[in-house]
Amino acid sequence: MSRVAKVPIEIAKGVEITLNGQNVNVKGPKGSLSHTVHDLVSVKLEDGSMTVRALNESKASNALSGTTRAVLQNLVIGVAEGFERKLQIVGVGYRAQAQGQKLNLSLGFSHPVEYAIPDGISVETPTQTEIVVRGIDKQAVGQVAANIRAYRKPEPYKGKGVRYSGEQIVKKEAKKA
Repeated sequence: MSRVAKVPIEIAKGVEITLNGQNVNVKGPKGSLSHTVHDLVSVKLEDGSMTVRALNESKASNALSGTTRAVLQNLVIGVAEGFERKLQIVGVGYRAQAQGQKLNLSLGFSHPVEYAIPDGISVETPTQTEIVVRGIDKQAVGQVAANIRAYRKPEPYKGKGVRYSGEQIVKKEAKKA
């Protein structure tokens, strides 16, 4: 059995979980999320915790049990606390500004870049060079942050571009004549 799946999921206060066959619905103070569990995995709800088990000893069942446990843990954390991803913009004249459901980026192109923010995600710009992406779905928050970063990835010579907060850019040495 997967080592990850052996650990029970602790349910936070204010989080309500309902099981309908293979469907798991998680409701909390920040919102609600649902996930359909694979047929090779079973989920049980027992006084304040949730356990995930593989139904047989196959390699696929073991792998899916660990993955399912991690996904369900992220659902519980998401509806209780939410997730956030911070981005930094490095470069002269590079800046960002959140306006409603759009993020305006000036990244050194001849035109401004407008990114439409999907539903369920909020984007804030505390300063012109910082972007904070928040939401209850960990996968969606990470995908939005990756999409914003993809407009201008950090380049290896000067480090200019959009990077994750805390990301280390290994800089190359310039060509010598």
